[in-house]
Amino acid sequence: MSTFKKTLLILLLPLFAFTTLHKFYLSVTNVGYSEKDEALQITSRVFIDDFEAALLARYDFKGELATEKEAALADEYIEKYIRAKFVIYIDEKAAEFDFIGKRYEDDLMICYIEVPNVLLSDHKSITIQNEILTDMYDEQQNVVHFKINGKKKSFVLIRENNKGMLNL
Repeated sequence: MSTFKKTLLILLLPLFAFTTLHKFYLSVTNVGYSEKDEALQITSRVFIDDFEAALLARYDFKGELATEKEAALADEYIEKYIRAKFVIYIDEKAAEFDFIGKRYEDDLMICYIEVPNVLLSDHKSITIQNEILTDMYDEQQNVVHFKINGKKKSFVLIRENNKGMLNL
């Protein structure tokens, strides 16, 4: 080994000794409005492995999400967890929503949610309460982007501050 390589190794080795992989815990939710459908349309992206760990811890359900062996009841448990952890308020009143379904993209699960029969002009505010995975990971951050009626607003929600509101 040349002197240059030895010197380089000696200089770089301490840097690798203190380097650890730090996993981040994040979901991203987009909230929009369809005038044509008179509905709030919501997509939420979350890491599959984190969501799967939550299903296992909360319901003792091993979903094997995004695999050929995905459990037949996976959608049912995904919806059950989302309904327990995700609330939409319109004018401070909890709104009923439809879980449309989910799809996978790389290591993400994208969930589709809709709040039908919303005439935006009749309302003053929309609030999202997002506690997805905050019961599992202290570091969990749930980013919510509102893009409604020409207004854009974003929030980073955490366990202690889990609501974001858009005034219409």
